[in-house]
Amino acid sequence: MSNCDFATVSSYFKGNLTRSLSSLETWGFGLTGHILWITVIPAIHAALGSQAIFVWIPAVLCGMLLNYQMQHLGFHFQNVAGGTPNYASKLLKRYPGLARYGALGYYFSWVSALPVNAIVLTDLIEVNLASLGINCPRLILEIALMLLPFVLAFSGTRALSILHLFFVIPAFGLLLIFSAQGLGWLAFSSASPGFFPEDLSLISFGDWAKWFLYVTYATYACETAASFVADSRHPSKTLFSLKVAAWLMLPIYLGASWVVMRLATDANLKDSTFLNLLAAAKPFWGNAAALMIAFLITASCLLACATVVSNCPRILYQLSHDKYLSPVFGVVSRWGVFGPGLALTLVLSLGWLIWGNVAAIVVIGNIGWFISIMAVHLGIWLQRDKPEVLFPRITLVILLVEVVILFVGGLAWGWREFLLGLFLPIGIMAIDTTISRMAFPPFRPHWWIERKRSRPLVINQDSVMLQVSILIFLLCGAVAVGWLFGFQLNHTRNREGENLFVVLLMTIAFVGVAIACWTSLPQVVAIAEAREAAEHLFIIAQDAILVTDEQGIIHQANPATELLFNIHPSDLLGKHLNKLLPELAKNPQQWAKRSEQTFTHNANSKVLEVAISDRPHQHFQEYVVILHDITKRKQAEEILRNSEAQLKAEAQQLASQLVQSEKMSSLGQLVAGVAHEINNPVNFISGNIIPADEYIQDLLKLIELYQQHYPQPIPEIQTHAKQIDIDFIISDLPRLLNSMKVGADRITEIVLSLRNFSRLDESEMKAVNIHEGIESTLMILAHRLKANDKRPGIKVIKEYENLPCVECYPGQLNQVFMNILANAIDALEDAFFTQNQLKNMQINVKTLLTINQHVLIKISDNGWGIPEDLHQRLFEPFFTTKPIGKGTGLGLSISYKIVAEKHHGKLHCKSAIGKGTEFTIEIPLHQNQTHN
Repeated sequence: MSNCDFATVSSYFKGNLTRSLSSLETWGFGLTGHILWITVIPAIHAALGSQAIFVWIPAVLCGMLLNYQMQHLGFHFQNVAGGTPNYASKLLKRYPGLARYGALGYYFSWVSALPVNAIVLTDLIEVNLASLGINCPRLILEIALMLLPFVLAFSGTRALSILHLFFVIPAFGLLLIFSAQGLGWLAFSSASPGFFPEDLSLISFGDWAKWFLYVTYATYACETAASFVADSRHPSKTLFSLKVAAWLMLPIYLGASWVVMRLATDANLKDSTFLNLLAAAKPFWGNAAALMIAFLITASCLLACATVVSNCPRILYQLSHDKYLSPVFGVVSRWGVFGPGLALTLVLSLGWLIWGNVAAIVVIGNIGWFISIMAVHLGIWLQRDKPEVLFPRITLVILLVEVVILFVGGLAWGWREFLLGLFLPIGIMAIDTTISRMAFPPFRPHWWIERKRSRPLVINQDSVMLQVSILIFLLCGAVAVGWLFGFQLNHTRNREGENLFVVLLMTIAFVGVAIACWTSLPQVVAIAEAREAAEHLFIIAQDAILVTDEQGIIHQANPATELLFNIHPSDLLGKHLNKLLPELAKNPQQWAKRSEQTFTHNANSKVLEVAISDRPHQHFQEYVVILHDITKRKQAEEILRNSEAQLKAEAQQLASQLVQSEKMSSLGQLVAGVAHEINNPVNFISGNIIPADEYIQDLLKLIELYQQHYPQPIPEIQTHAKQIDIDFIISDLPRLLNSMKVGADRITEIVLSLRNFSRLDESEMKAVNIHEGIESTLMILAHRLKANDKRPGIKVIKEYENLPCVECYPGQLNQVFMNILANAIDALEDAFFTQNQLKNMQINVKTLLTINQHVLIKISDNGWGIPEDLHQRLFEPFFTTKPIGKGTGLGLSISYKIVAEKHHGKLHCKSAIGKGTEFTIEIPLHQNQTHN
């Protein structure tokens, strides 16, 4: 099972994660550890008071060192997702059991943060609602708050990362202000109790170890940005943030902690997060302190949850790709949805939430966290001679101290929690073993892959009326809710209402983005990707493409126009097309759809084939003009007319070049059509699809409310509802919206395959993966390989050797693959229909590297074969073995020139009647070795 499933994942998700995150978004995740200080400070402050500084200082120094070490490792493992635990698994690869144990300890400690933060946030909401006389459905709220980040994560990475960044910046900024302003107030205010306490005594080693283990949950968590290096568009910038995050620990963990220790001195505060921070902030923030602290606590909880659902699945993903876990956890969509990893994280989080013992959950999570960091330090020491390792001797000293702290501090928290913390990673290993052995479809990668492929797409044809209707409903609903909330606040007139407003504002923001992620945002992203692809193809098209307005003035030109006109595209803008092509009429309405025009520049003339399409828009009309240089074709026609016998060889060469040029120009015409047809609708759709989808959801909710509160409407409404089948519409509408996404995805995949095949942007020689070109060609020919009502399918057998990158002209070599594979298909179809219906039709594609550094690509079929007397003529121009009207006789001739002349290689054919045909392409691995 394992090897097959790993192969399934590898074949579907080739390469590494998509680098979709900006460096700023990854920096935002890296600041989550600093904000975790909010949840850690109350307990240690209540227990130790000002003596806690003796715990904070060494913990911060160790945390800063860890950040520097993870940055150094990250530069060597830039394609490794999950960060710290997966770096450790690389260092401990000789000890796979220990590597997996340490990584899963890190994983489950992050998972434990989800239910803890959901419970803390529920407590905050419950307290504030109680002051307004509103009862809080506690269990429902806890589950909803814990599920909220999963709803976001299951829709993709980008929306969650942007939302996280939007709130982490003000939260972290406010925390810095708290530290700076608090320290300043302690130092300079006349009401200050003094910057230093009058008496500051040492604490026992047992207490120190106990609380050091506790606070490292935060101080060792400032390296979170490393988890997203594999997703980052700029990995070096993301890794640089680890160094910045290390130094930002000083003002937060030391500065802010000192403010709390000096100002929150009332024993009645106990370990309440809100009361301790409020007491510390009130001297310098005054009446605004409660509002600010409520924001900080809410931000800490929601941001920690967002980081958990972003970080944890990446850990499982990398462990799966490194073959430490089941292959199902290696499944990820191109939008960054780690479905199986999120599902396991959700199940474990619900288990923690059902248990509900916050204190025990925190201690157990801390034990697992501390063990995972010890595994990191052990790996650094074991690989101390490797260049990616930093400060190994210092790390060994820290590791030895951590061993003592683990047992002294861990047992101080309770032996049951200590043992659970030690054995929970083993429990997760057991869960993984069960998943790998059970024949349950969701435990297999292909089940998740099929779910991603089978989403339907239906586009809403008329959304304007729906948008206006739902907009009216939203405005009325917002006014009503605002009035009710204000009415309630005016009756209570207390600060708790303001605190609740902050909590609800952030929570509703997360809910709103979650709704958008499952309605409008996927379609907007898909449309944007399609638009970018179309614009890119417009830019790289070999044919010149111009876009003019209704007066014939050029306002858009692609780079190919410079090669055609010898004029920079920017210099063409604002000119009338008639100035370039004088034979064209000045009025665009008189332009023919297709014509041949002559362009003259510096006494040189070119004959151009001009294709013009026009499309009226709501406020304007534009024309897309495609220009293709057919000078060589005209020259070839003239040569053939005047001296066909004398210049036959030259005419054949020009004709061969013409066919290749015509094939490539067809892509340019396709691109122009795609760019023209997509550009304007995209502008309209992208501006309206978000409110349209939101309106649809709100309208469905309104209908649901009407059905709940007015179950027996008037007969006319009942009759009409039955006529339109309102229940079917309500159930089918979400599927219609969902299906839009799959269609857009398919369009993007097709455009990507066409681009990879044509490789128009790679006209120069470069080193490429030859197998990608073969795969793209096979995908384009897939419709011919499939079975139809006349014949069975053709099986393709691939035997690829592990080849290095080959220096070649990718686009031209892909054309060779296309010609040979198409001929093989023709041969098999001919054998099937004429030679007693050949069975088991198959094509073999084999690659290998010879001793003399030449790459061989062998393409064979089991058709009828080619007679021996025709072998010498296969590569002659215009010679074909196919029936009249079916073949041009140019495919193999062009292929031979590409291989022999362009790549200094050889093209062989071996065939025998009844045994099939084999073509062998032989080219040097490095072209410079041929010249040498």
